[in-house]
Amino acid sequence: MKMELDKANCRKSKHIRMGGSSWDIPGLDAFVAFHVDKFLVNKYLKPLQIGELAPDQPSIEPTKNKMLVKDFRELRASVEKMGLLEPNKLFFFLHLAHILLLDTAAWLILFYFGTSFMPFIVSLLVLTISQVQASWLQHDLGHLSVFRKTKWNHLLHKFVMCHLIGASAKWWTLLHSRHHSKPNCFRKDPDIDMHPFLFTLGKKFSVELGIKKKKYMPYNHQHKYFFFTLPPLLFPTYFHCHTFYIAYTKRYWVDLACMLTFYIRFFFTYGALLEMKSLLAYYFIFRMLESSWFVWVSQMNHIPMDIYYDKNLDWVSTQLQATCNVEQSLFNDWFTGHLNFQIEHHLFPTMPRHNYWKVAPLVKSLCAKHGIEYQCKPLLAAFADIVHSLKNSGELWLDAYLHK
Repeated sequence: MKMELDKANCRKSKHIRMGGSSWDIPGLDAFVAFHVDKFLVNKYLKPLQIGELAPDQPSIEPTKNKMLVKDFRELRASVEKMGLLEPNKLFFFLHLAHILLLDTAAWLILFYFGTSFMPFIVSLLVLTISQVQASWLQHDLGHLSVFRKTKWNHLLHKFVMCHLIGASAKWWTLLHSRHHSKPNCFRKDPDIDMHPFLFTLGKKFSVELGIKKKKYMPYNHQHKYFFFTLPPLLFPTYFHCHTFYIAYTKRYWVDLACMLTFYIRFFFTYGALLEMKSLLAYYFIFRMLESSWFVWVSQMNHIPMDIYYDKNLDWVSTQLQATCNVEQSLFNDWFTGHLNFQIEHHLFPTMPRHNYWKVAPLVKSLCAKHGIEYQCKPLLAAFADIVHSLKNSGELWLDAYLHK
């Protein structure tokens, strides 16, 4: 999927050149950001070469900040020289180990202490933690940031995403690559497809929707119904159906087979301890808890930010207008899978997450130099901003719906 997106991006660039300097072409920052082995994927660019610009032609589109592009490329070169794209294998090994230990502990709690109320609840919480932490690890693997060899990332990604979580690795890549290419861009970022059918997002869209007198939901109450819709229900409803639908329709047979091993393992091991009603309740409750944790973390960096159509901005501006950070702490790093460094993650998606804190001061300096806001807030404030943003959007929609 990343390759398909990159080809599409390259077709839009009318100044593609091959050779040693091909990575210094304006418009290809996304391509460079997504790929670890650029020489391997370089062959896919050759059929897309349509010529070279004449010397008097501008080398960058007017909607993009030329100096910002130049400075960011210098920053990326410094990042590479500093070794910040190199993964710490021990970090990821220990992370996987703690996931597997928690996964095993969840079952052992029921096995040794029985299935009464307290062991049932404790086991649920332990499995939820294991599943969410596995989600953060599959995210690392999907971004090719655990191993320098792409194939090892793909192999372990299948194990974690398909076998440990029960979802398709290729399905995730299909959606997430589009999100990173154009975050918060309507009709390009699948993460905001809930607009306008479930929520109205962004100030401009909310006003437009109200002016057009469109009302799919009572948006002025969306900050209230958000609590019992998207967070608890995203995983056990939409994601469940969508991952199987995409895997089947696109014939991801290996993913489907690996996904089935999760369900066989889960229902065989837990089915030996729980009656059918308790087993189904256990499954859907932990999925709802997992979903709630994931949604609050994943949306705190994006929903409060600018949401509109694609403005064809440069790579840095595109990412910074759609992302914000949350303050660093050991707990925040663990709880969010280092997605509290969302800005750094979006600028350098293949960077191992244990290095985000090292590059953050350099990114702040770049933003300060070019007058770009670098937002960083406390964790609870970030959660609250989701609700505030939804409330503000709903009020803007209602005012436009009634009075414009």
